[in-house]
Amino acid sequence: MDGRAASLTITDKIPHLMAAGITPLVVSAVTGRRDTRFPHWQVLPWGPAGLRFDLRHLLALRWGRDWRYRLSTALISLVLLPFNLMERLLIGLQSQWSWTPAAIYRGWRVIRQYKPVVIYSTGGAYSAHWAGFWLKRLTGVRWIAEVHDPMVTPGSTKTNRNLRFWAKLEGMICAEADHAWWFTDEALAAARRRHPALGSRGFVVLPGAEPPLVTAHYRPTKKLVFGHFGSLSASRSLKPLIELLAGLRQHAPDLLEAVRVECYGGSIDAPAREAIISTGLQAQFIDHGRLEFDSVSGLSGRERIQQRMHEVDCLLLIHGTLPECAEYIPSKWYDYLWAQRPVVALTHLNPQLQQLVLEHGGYAAEIDHYDAVVRLLETVYADWRAGALRRSPLPPIGTGSAVATIVERVRGG
Repeated sequence: MDGRAASLTITDKIPHLMAAGITPLVVSAVTGRRDTRFPHWQVLPWGPAGLRFDLRHLLALRWGRDWRYRLSTALISLVLLPFNLMERLLIGLQSQWSWTPAAIYRGWRVIRQYKPVVIYSTGGAYSAHWAGFWLKRLTGVRWIAEVHDPMVTPGSTKTNRNLRFWAKLEGMICAEADHAWWFTDEALAAARRRHPALGSRGFVVLPGAEPPLVTAHYRPTKKLVFGHFGSLSASRSLKPLIELLAGLRQHAPDLLEAVRVECYGGSIDAPAREAIISTGLQAQFIDHGRLEFDSVSGLSGRERIQQRMHEVDCLLLIHGTLPECAEYIPSKWYDYLWAQRPVVALTHLNPQLQQLVLEHGGYAAEIDHYDAVVRLLETVYADWRAGALRRSPLPPIGTGSAVATIVERVRGG
């Protein structure tokens, strides 16, 4: 899906795969643009909930969200309603499950015609891995799997059919994939603990990011500007930072007065908005929302975001507060590295992320450790006032290095 992190992760790899002499044959959903550089098939799900989701997205891409979209989606929802209820009762999985049979059918035909040497499932969407499993079973072609997010939540009791299926599918990947990789050390370690048979077929790849399309010069201002780019939610919220800053009124009023947090992309989350009002910190938090094409500069929304990343004093990384943070690194961090501004990361249960941020010249503290976060902010403030904000001694992590690791492992057997 265009703009989603899971889609960018694989889309950005394509030029590097082609440079390595690999010709992709892509089977994907209809929710992105069709690629013209190689054979690319887009397939609709075969189940009512998945079909409804994809058709709504497809119509929004074609018409926007005008009256035609609203009328058409209402009619689609009405027609599919009884089938949705039946699917929920009989299947009980997330709507994406029904993309799997469509992908298996199309993938089987592609394999028969083109004779590829590797099946590569990537997600994101677990339906891709399920399709990869069955295509290997049906064709005998080697299967490699790129697992983006934890499939079993730490501490989960697997209380519904969907969670139980995710756990079962993780076992399929660990048992059947010729190679499988995760994006953090802990995610791989947890999968190995649950499935020791994975052994050396599992490894870690830091996905990296592509260089920005535009850059800008950093010029300090009279305010210490933290830029947050990307989505926020109740589980990845600014609320802990707001409450902490409010507590600085007494012993560090100069720091509080200097700070500005500018948010781009998704809106400030609802719990954070309530906290901003209740603490009276409206002047410290500015919600710019989604940036669109600018007719004056000629820059797209994405280019304007990349430009602004280079201009702020620090880049704020909100990790979240859920148990799965232990196995997850926000993809935005890799984009941040290319902006060459120090990252200020409020992490949760993830020593690997903390270490990576520090190695790349950033500032990091565990969000649950109040004193540590206060010290972090005081250090950033002191460095900013002295004109000595940290700079990374290491180059950014690019997508090319991830592709090189994957190709080396697969070609090595």
